[in-house]
Amino acid sequence: MTIDARSLEEKIRTLYPEIGKHSLGVTVTKDKQTGDWLISIDNGEHSLSTHISEQDAADCIDGTKCVHLGVQIGTFVENYCLGGGACLT
Repeated sequence: MTIDARSLEEKIRTLYPEIGKHSLGVTVTKDKQTGDWLISIDNGEHSLSTHISEQDAADCIDGTKCVHLGVQIGTFVENYCLGGGACLT
């Protein structure tokens, strides 16, 4: 399976509707040296970046699992949107 940044971003937005609900920005790029995917989430002044492996990205696209990324997104939303009030709703 070939994964591209656009399809991975679309899947992430579908799996995690809180991204759209809180008007978070998402950037997906591939690290050419490691082959990992870098996922960055921001709301302006706050941002979070995390890496997922090619296999994790494939599992996420397939809908099998996207656990690591989900934990990261959940933490970001909890810290900056729900508790911190920094995100738009």
